[in-house]
Amino acid sequence: MIIAHAPSGYILATSIMRRIASAPVTAKAVVAAGIVGALAPDFDMVYFHFIDNRQTHHHKYISHWPIVWLTLAAASALWFSYARQSKAAALSLVLCLGGVLHVALDSFVGDIWWFAPFIDQPYAMFTVPARFKPWWLSFILHWSFAVELAICIWALLTYRGRSNPSLQARQP
Repeated sequence: MIIAHAPSGYILATSIMRRIASAPVTAKAVVAAGIVGALAPDFDMVYFHFIDNRQTHHHKYISHWPIVWLTLAAASALWFSYARQSKAAALSLVLCLGGVLHVALDSFVGDIWWFAPFIDQPYAMFTVPARFKPWWLSFILHWSFAVELAICIWALLTYRGRSNPSLQARQP
């Protein structure tokens, strides 16, 4: 995924707002947590570019290990189940679910080490052949980019539906 992580975090956050409605947290905070969580695994790009000098595939870093995000999400869900009035518990849960969503989406056409640190084997649903230079052109011209565009459109439609009072009246 190149452009769909932030929009996917928005979709995630808006879809679970009702489930965490018992927490005294604003919709803006939930959306922010969802978007930050969906971007968080890629914060390793600073290390990748400036310290590691692009020596290691950034999906091999701990920030992209599914076990980390799944464990954090489970711990946050447990915390929220015991402290439903806690803003921090609710936001932590949304943020961690965003991280899980990120690695799941990266698995679509990018290598993710699903069993790291126990097994050093990358997995991806589909492969994008390196046909063009620069590398990102291969991704943008691959059919899978249409999925990213669909996620972006879905997020835009969700946003428009939430911000348009006439559309909100029709929603259940």
